[in-house]
Amino acid sequence: MSDLSTPLSRAPRRFDLNPKPLAAALLLIALGAVYLAQTVSGRQAALYIVGALLGLSLYHAAFGFTSAWRVFIADGRGAGLRAQMLMLAVGVVLFFPALASGSLFGHPVVGLVAPAGTSVVVGAFMFGVGMQLGGGCASGTLYTVGGGSTRMIVTLAAFVTGSVVATAHMPFWTALPSLKPLSMVTTLGASSAIALNLAIFAAIAALTVLVERRRHGGLVNEAARPPRASPWLQGPWPLFVGALALVLLDFATLALSGRPWGVTSAFALWGAKLFAALGIDVASWPYWATRANAGALAAPVTHDVTTVMDVGIILGAMAAAALAGRYAPVWKVPMRSLIAAVVGGLLLGYGARLAYGCNIGAYFSGIVSGSLHGWLWLVAAFAGNVLGTRLRPAFGLEVERVRRTGC
Repeated sequence: MSDLSTPLSRAPRRFDLNPKPLAAALLLIALGAVYLAQTVSGRQAALYIVGALLGLSLYHAAFGFTSAWRVFIADGRGAGLRAQMLMLAVGVVLFFPALASGSLFGHPVVGLVAPAGTSVVVGAFMFGVGMQLGGGCASGTLYTVGGGSTRMIVTLAAFVTGSVVATAHMPFWTALPSLKPLSMVTTLGASSAIALNLAIFAAIAALTVLVERRRHGGLVNEAARPPRASPWLQGPWPLFVGALALVLLDFATLALSGRPWGVTSAFALWGAKLFAALGIDVASWPYWATRANAGALAAPVTHDVTTVMDVGIILGAMAAAALAGRYAPVWKVPMRSLIAAVVGGLLLGYGARLAYGCNIGAYFSGIVSGSLHGWLWLVAAFAGNVLGTRLRPAFGLEVERVRRTGC
């Protein structure tokens, strides 16, 4: 069986950290929460804290959707995909009953349910290619930016640009053939929908085990990492802990905001506000003329739940990286890698708008909302990841593989 682990001698546990970035991140989280509580609401401040906890969880568990899909496609290793199936399984058990009743803790809640059609297929495929070239998904881009990745700042900037450009073209894409929004919770009932989804998650997990055993002779162990003085504070966390943390924090988002966690609608909003500041009349575009989007465009960004949580994710990841002693931005990035970041970011942004969300809003929160478009997104995005993985070497980007040693 292939094994990534290597024996470690008993070394003293270390408590390395970067004090200045840690202090800055914690101060900004605290000040932001106080500001939001005073100017918007206590609920908005709580969502900001949830965002910070999401960033910390993503970083400490290294919970990457992009890398998990890539190593399965290229090398047959499925631990990351199995962690995602665990996350989704717990998610449907938590979310479906609440969505069926329409309320949670006395507050109304709705799922992220969107049409399943041509735009989802095209957009999710583009997003999948962009994941591998850009080096991250939506949540991955945010937490790696917070963790000090300068390359991912380029990806994020292109992500924002692609998002707002896509909003200009939405009338064309939404006019293409599509099914009406379909919720499995409404169609099948909560219990039947849970049973069906759990069966699918189990089948996918079993498939990853089969593929991994055929490729490597057994399941590949994670690489051992140096011991830390406080593993839960400094990381790294096991993948299953990250999966459980993400789903519980998504459920907290549902309870606080009335809908599940999303990421990329904020990118389109940031881009639209920037375009408007440059004199471009985005308010006249049909996408921004709808009541909800027009209100978001006119309001301060502090009133946008997704923006507040996205900023929290960045700062939470910054705090996590500093706690781990790994916050050390490197400003020199190879040109081919930068080109990939720009191309990937544009595909990510444009694709996310077409597909009604990203790996969080469409895949994770879409599936735990019972939306058919979440499953369509998964299939199309996975196909895009296959192409993106094959394109990575052309841009000087690594495709991770482990040495085969047999049984």
